[in-house]
Amino acid sequence: MYQVKAEAGVASATSTATASRGTTPACPEWTDRRATDQASRAARARQASGRRRFVDPTTCERDYNDAEMEFMMAMNEYKKASGRMFPTWSEVLEVLRSLGYEKVAPHIPAAEASRRTAASA
Repeated sequence: MYQVKAEAGVASATSTATASRGTTPACPEWTDRRATDQASRAARARQASGRRRFVDPTTCERDYNDAEMEFMMAMNEYKKASGRMFPTWSEVLEVLRSLGYEKVAPHIPAAEASRRTAASA
C-alpha cells in the first residue's frame, strides 16, 4: 500500500485511504524545483516551436573552407525553399549540379581502385 509521510513522519489516514482506492495523492511540494522548472521550460519551447529548428553550420566548432560553406548554404536554401528538412540523395545531387559540380571521370568501384593502386606501387 502506498503511504505519504506527514510532516511529523507519520502516515496520514487520508493518504492511506487515497492510495488504497488506486489514485495517487497530490504531493504537497516538489522536492526538486530546478528540475521541474527546467522541464516546464522545455515543454513550453517544444509547444512554441512547432517544428525542428534549422541547424546553422556556421555555429559548429570546426572551420570550414569556402567550398564547404557554399555547399552547406546551398543545402540550407534548398531546405527552406522545398520545406523538406531531410532531402533525398537525388535532391542533394541536384543541389551539387546547381553549384556547377559535374562528374569528370568514370566511376571506378572501390575494389578495382585498390587493385590499380597496388599494381602501380
